[in-house]
Amino acid sequence: MRHPGFKSFTALSVILIMTLYGCQNRQDSIKILKPEDALATFELEEGFQIELIAGEPLISDPVDMEIDEFGRLYVVEMHGYPLDLSGSGKIKLLSDTDGDGVMDKSIVFAEGLMLPTGIMRWKNGFLVTDPPHVYYLEDSNGDGRADIKEIVLSGFAVSNPQHNVNSPRLGLDNWIYLGHEPAVSTHTFQDLLGDKGSEIHFPSGPEAQRLPQNAGGRSVRFRPDSFELEVLASRTQFGHTFDKWGHRFVINNNNHIIQDVIPARYLSRNPYLPVSQSTVSISDHGNAAEVFPITKNPEHQLLTDVGVMTSACGITAYLGGAFPSRYDKAVFIAEPVSNILHIDLLSDNGTLFKASRQHPDREFLASTDSWFRPVNMYIGPDGALYLLDYYRQYIEHPEWMAEEVVNSGALYNGKDKGRIYRITAKGTKPLTWSNRLDFGNFSDQELVKKLADPNIWWRRNAQRLLLDRKMETVPLELLELAKNESQPEGRVHALWTLEGLGEITHELIMAALLDKEAGVRKNAIQLAELHFSENPQLEPALLQMVSDKDPKVKFQLLCTLGFLKSKAASMAREKLLFENLEDEWIQVAALSAPFEENRTLMSTALKNYQKDNPAYAVLVKRLSAMTASSMDINAIMDLIRKGTMSHTEQSNHWQAPLLSGLAQGLQSKNLEGTDFIQAENMLVNASFENPSIQIRQASLELLQVIGVPTSLRSSALGEKAKNIAGNKELSDTERVIGINLLSLLNSEDNKVFFKSLIKPTEPNEVQLAALKALSRISDNSAAELVVELWPSFTPVIREEGLNTFMVNNDRISILLDAMEKGIIQANQLGWPRSVRLMNHSNIPLRTRARLLINKEEKSNEEILQSYQASLTLNGTPLKGQIVFQQNCAVCHKMGEDLGTAFGPDLATLKNRRPENLLNDILLPNLSIADGYDLWSVEMQNGENLQGLIASETPTTILLRNAGGQERSISRQDIQSLKVMEMSAMPSGLENNINPQEMADLLAFILNNK
Repeated sequence: MRHPGFKSFTALSVILIMTLYGCQNRQDSIKILKPEDALATFELEEGFQIELIAGEPLISDPVDMEIDEFGRLYVVEMHGYPLDLSGSGKIKLLSDTDGDGVMDKSIVFAEGLMLPTGIMRWKNGFLVTDPPHVYYLEDSNGDGRADIKEIVLSGFAVSNPQHNVNSPRLGLDNWIYLGHEPAVSTHTFQDLLGDKGSEIHFPSGPEAQRLPQNAGGRSVRFRPDSFELEVLASRTQFGHTFDKWGHRFVINNNNHIIQDVIPARYLSRNPYLPVSQSTVSISDHGNAAEVFPITKNPEHQLLTDVGVMTSACGITAYLGGAFPSRYDKAVFIAEPVSNILHIDLLSDNGTLFKASRQHPDREFLASTDSWFRPVNMYIGPDGALYLLDYYRQYIEHPEWMAEEVVNSGALYNGKDKGRIYRITAKGTKPLTWSNRLDFGNFSDQELVKKLADPNIWWRRNAQRLLLDRKMETVPLELLELAKNESQPEGRVHALWTLEGLGEITHELIMAALLDKEAGVRKNAIQLAELHFSENPQLEPALLQMVSDKDPKVKFQLLCTLGFLKSKAASMAREKLLFENLEDEWIQVAALSAPFEENRTLMSTALKNYQKDNPAYAVLVKRLSAMTASSMDINAIMDLIRKGTMSHTEQSNHWQAPLLSGLAQGLQSKNLEGTDFIQAENMLVNASFENPSIQIRQASLELLQVIGVPTSLRSSALGEKAKNIAGNKELSDTERVIGINLLSLLNSEDNKVFFKSLIKPTEPNEVQLAALKALSRISDNSAAELVVELWPSFTPVIREEGLNTFMVNNDRISILLDAMEKGIIQANQLGWPRSVRLMNHSNIPLRTRARLLINKEEKSNEEILQSYQASLTLNGTPLKGQIVFQQNCAVCHKMGEDLGTAFGPDLATLKNRRPENLLNDILLPNLSIADGYDLWSVEMQNGENLQGLIASETPTTILLRNAGGQERSISRQDIQSLKVMEMSAMPSGLENNINPQEMADLLAFILNNK
């Protein structure tokens, strides 16, 4: 099952199985272990024990669970995975009636759910995620069955379940957080799973806040009682978790632990801040980290080989307080494809955390049984870690399976099975909580005491129950706990409980700001943020914290101070920024303040600029990009004057990043009618005369964005640029500057000169610049020259040559003519260009392109058959590296040193089976891999862009293209954004390499160290 959070296809694209080892239903031919027998297949960390507490026939297909305040266990069953949307999902109520610690009774609490993905106790019932809805279910008459069913939220996409809304979790701050990410494109099952969602809204609150379609593919938080609804800056696949101080961690199939660093409410304050990412992968052992399964014969059922993280899900920070103290900062991750439970230990890393392995070469829990599918975890009232086992033969979604597998009848093998295990320290007695808790009837004072319990289950539920009671009088014990430095976890829960009750005071917040525990101080700052307007005395208390030693406290302080507009707050932000400038996230936090509050930072940055500290260049570039994005012409002109000013002895090192930032900020703006004549004059002069090559380059970069008016295009300047471009005594960089200047000043009259530079005796940089200059001329001379010289072009020049055709319809027609004549081959286009041509808006061009690109395509079977010899030939890794560099490196990395980060890192594939890897290479477009959709972006200024969305925040998206080229785009500059529903991964590799070269390539990938 490619269950929520289950397998991501970290390959050249996606997977086609060549054989199914017999495509009939194999459940009868494979030994299925009984629940009690499965225990013998486990290898568990020393010092722990594992026991079965529930299994079939009581439950099957479990994906989430909740234990309420009376010890009643509710289990979410997703039977419909992968393709059954008929409403087979259920929630079961389990009980241990004889007190032996094993569930023996099951009641159907709710049924008729489609693909339910999560559950959370709320009020007298439960919130259940079952896209497109979040339901509230309640048993109002005590018969164990839900008789109230209300839609709380609606509008989420119904896509492949691993991308659907999931995992409702109550945060320390009294908000409910939902795991969520974009809907994935699907072709094979478009009718079933192609729903893209609608506006996210409260059906019972028509006037309440609404979020854009499917929340823009980001996670969501909400408050049902007050109809509050917010989109977060980050996304997650299946699962998310919090540490005890409220830091949130999210997950992706092949990236098992990601820190959610900065919330959307801060980034949204400054739409001009160019930040396209709000999260950071914190694993010190890499993305698609190596794992260590012990599964016997995993190839019988799996589409992916074992060996790397490929289905990470159910991330859970252990806060149960019942394990040895070294596990207090442990985070558990389920990995169902590899039949393991992974563990990382967190440590502080400045503003961030670092996640490290517990052991270099083994997992916390592993099973030899290939049907063992851990998908989620839960911390119980006893501090035990409860592990949900989906127990299925197939975990992958059929979108990524061979047709014979889908039709074999085996997709649902195991849907009548499922287990829940209890992991505890050795010697722990069987569970005793089932139907034996009376927590819901505790007095207010007893609940307050539980706010300081070592186990998060008691703390979180005590906070929830206290808020539900809406007490008229706040217990004295709650106020006392909110002041108690000796119980930091309890103090934080008490403070947020008082906040939820509307009874927090500025005195309590100010006292907590002085707590010796950094986590308490961080939360106190967040609380202060909510009460500035009615408690102005909170501001000076916060300002006194600028000397706090803890990086995470300083980061939160900077985020919060961004809401204050006083001069003192501005000075405090400035102090924190420049004392911690090397920390990237400190910069982001400081600059997230409203743009007007950051105007004074530029002068300080330039005054204190340190040329040997790269952080200063980053800051100056960000500040100038913000100014440019704001379109404050006077401020832009002032920066251009400073950036182009010539210094007799030595240029200021801040000038180049300043000008480069302006170019970045103006790049996507509509500059029509904008008067930059003075700026253009200064930039032209700087491009020619400034003694610093870096400043000349940056001036030219900005000049290329804003243009050069006719009044400045003198023949003398043109001749000067031409002399620079043709002077072989100068460096390549200087000559390229000359070519680009000539292109801006007088390109039309210099076609012959540009053509003279496009020859093998010239350096590549010079040839490329000349070809680009020629291409900017509006006629077809560049396209015609490319056709003429195509046979002599090297691969680098050919790549740019192909770009010259994609400018307009006339040039595309010339390209298609060249293809018809056999001068340019279809397989030389590259997949992104092929996609554009085959989806062109001009119907005659599109028809021609499709005929030319597809005319020699073989069937999938023919392609695979023709390369079967590659699996038996002896491959040479060294030769395979050459094949990689010639054919794959433009889109893929191989570890840290080789290639470009566009598609997945091929170093993660070293444990795949050769036959499956061969399929991925030859047939990458049978379906679109997660995260490799190609997007079309239409800009406000008329520009059209395409690429992968590498990352995004509420204000910015990062678009990435083949070759690793990236462009940060402000959302306010986007006219439209739509997925093209085509993979960005190229096909047609069989036209470029022979079977022996394929064998070498396989050897290189599979033997990568």
